[in-house]
Amino acid sequence: MANATAMRAHEWQLALPLALFFALFFAAPLLLLIWISFQADRQMTGGLGLAQYVAFLGDRLNLQVLIDTLLLGVKATCLCLVAGYPLAWLCTRVSARFQALLIFLIVLPIVTSVVVRTFAWIVILGRRGMVNEAIVALGLSSQPLHLLFSETGVIIVLTQVQMPLMVLPLITALQRIDPNLANASSALGAGAWRTFFKITLPLSMPGVIAGIILTYTACVSAFVTQSLIGGSRLLYMPMLIFQQAMDLQNWPFAAAASMLFTVSVLLIVGLLVALSRSRAAQLYG
Repeated sequence: MANATAMRAHEWQLALPLALFFALFFAAPLLLLIWISFQADRQMTGGLGLAQYVAFLGDRLNLQVLIDTLLLGVKATCLCLVAGYPLAWLCTRVSARFQALLIFLIVLPIVTSVVVRTFAWIVILGRRGMVNEAIVALGLSSQPLHLLFSETGVIIVLTQVQMPLMVLPLITALQRIDPNLANASSALGAGAWRTFFKITLPLSMPGVIAGIILTYTACVSAFVTQSLIGGSRLLYMPMLIFQQAMDLQNWPFAAAASMLFTVSVLLIVGLLVALSRSRAAQLYG
């Protein structure tokens, strides 16, 4: 008993540096942000109140920007899932050497600077970029499409940039599925698609949910991609918060917008986690 108590105390001592780091660089700034968001005016001399929250929620433009940002994350995440699931499935079916090559190509966007990637996409999506040149050459359109400084362009770039966050959890989930289950399904007369929808997809749902959570949170907060690809025509929450804090020096309003944005994203993530737990209870409970 004494040994167990001493070991537990030793474990807490090992966790103490990480706890201090977390408190200093995450909890403390978050509490400061919450305190600033309750300031009544931008000079932070008018006492505490809900004025900043009321100002944000009472403005249709701000609410529309919040909704557009959340929907942008949904669209980009859905595209990542549609494109990433077949890629993850392929990675679990090829040889080890080819799998290593595919995983290297998948994680390549992560090890590349986001600014470099974004400026490369500006060149690719421009009116004389590779995409428009190919579209015109194939006769799909008589004139270049408006891809740059549009929501379509932002979604395309977010999909490519955040694809690893979707594919890697899917690969892990698919690798855990016993291949004998698919063989048994085929032996019982089920086709490839029936096997996929009845066995592979349900068993890979933990990876799907994890990928969706990681990808969605990264897409809605991608300040560089949203600002450079979207330009001044499109306004999303990261840029709105930046403008209020840096250009207008309205830190209380920016803090309130940040908190509302954070709560909105956390609510969506909470729903996804609850869905994941209910799905796991159905499969294994």
